[in-house]
Amino acid sequence: MVVYIVLYTCLAGFILLFLVYYYLTHSHCPRKQLEGEETCVFIENGQKKSLTLEKWSTSDNIQITVIVPAYNESKRIGNMLQETVDHLEKYYRSSSSAGQRRWEILIVDDESKDTTVNAVLEFSNKLDLRDHLRVCSLKRNRGKGGAVTWGMLYARGQYAIFADADGASQFSDLELLFKNMPPGPRGGVVVGSRAHMVNTAAVVKRSFIRNFLMHCFHKLLQILGIREIGDTQCGFKLFSREAYQSIFPRMHVEGWIFDIEVLTLARFFGLPIIEVPITWHEVGGSKMTLLKDSISMAIDLLVIRLNYTFGIWERPSAKRIT
Repeated sequence: MVVYIVLYTCLAGFILLFLVYYYLTHSHCPRKQLEGEETCVFIENGQKKSLTLEKWSTSDNIQITVIVPAYNESKRIGNMLQETVDHLEKYYRSSSSAGQRRWEILIVDDESKDTTVNAVLEFSNKLDLRDHLRVCSLKRNRGKGGAVTWGMLYARGQYAIFADADGASQFSDLELLFKNMPPGPRGGVVVGSRAHMVNTAAVVKRSFIRNFLMHCFHKLLQILGIREIGDTQCGFKLFSREAYQSIFPRMHVEGWIFDIEVLTLARFFGLPIIEVPITWHEVGGSKMTLLKDSISMAIDLLVIRLNYTFGIWERPSAKRIT
């Protein structure tokens, strides 16, 4: 009887390990690009036109590419774009007057069900942004991480930043991120941070359950050894060209927790990561389902840790930067 118990226990353990391994190797494979997703649209002289994008068609006269992932953001993205364009035009006014395109915005619409694309194109037409603003529509929803990754693969700037469509981060703080970009040809990653706001009204007035889950998430990060960055999830991160071209082709996670894999890969590559406090405010209309997405994030966090720890996902070295 004891022998059978041991055999069944070993068999159950083997099956469990196999299922865990299968889940780790098959659950987080980035979706392949679908036909037509490489085509973007823009407005020129009031007419919608299309253009086929090329991955990393770098341009020395574009300093910054702004990636904005968007899902059902027709009501919020206008204010964010207005603030973004106002700052970029002011910041690059001298360059623009010389006829140089110093900035571009790439909206990645993640299969929105509303009129997000039309809202962006109307905004572009109103301000005549044909040389600056492009819109790409994914044919199937990928999640925030997947949309950001997709956008980064088509960035052309010397630097690229992703910014949330809700406008919660003050876009003029881009200057703070630029000032803290590590010097040298490699550059690095500069992370906008809300960690300094933990005891402010913007955080305290949140619901008890939201703050509780936030603290649980931070504790899990510490347990898994991710302690260097106080705020990993802020949607305002700046990358040098070498950083974004090294990190994003190797991404696996496409959900909310993708920031963790971004920072993990940056650390593997030996890229400096700098955290900078920014101005941030709460904006209603979040797309997160609090409890469901919190559980999903915790699972994804474990998947990232286990896959890189056991070598299931290739762990790049600092010497291997392409």
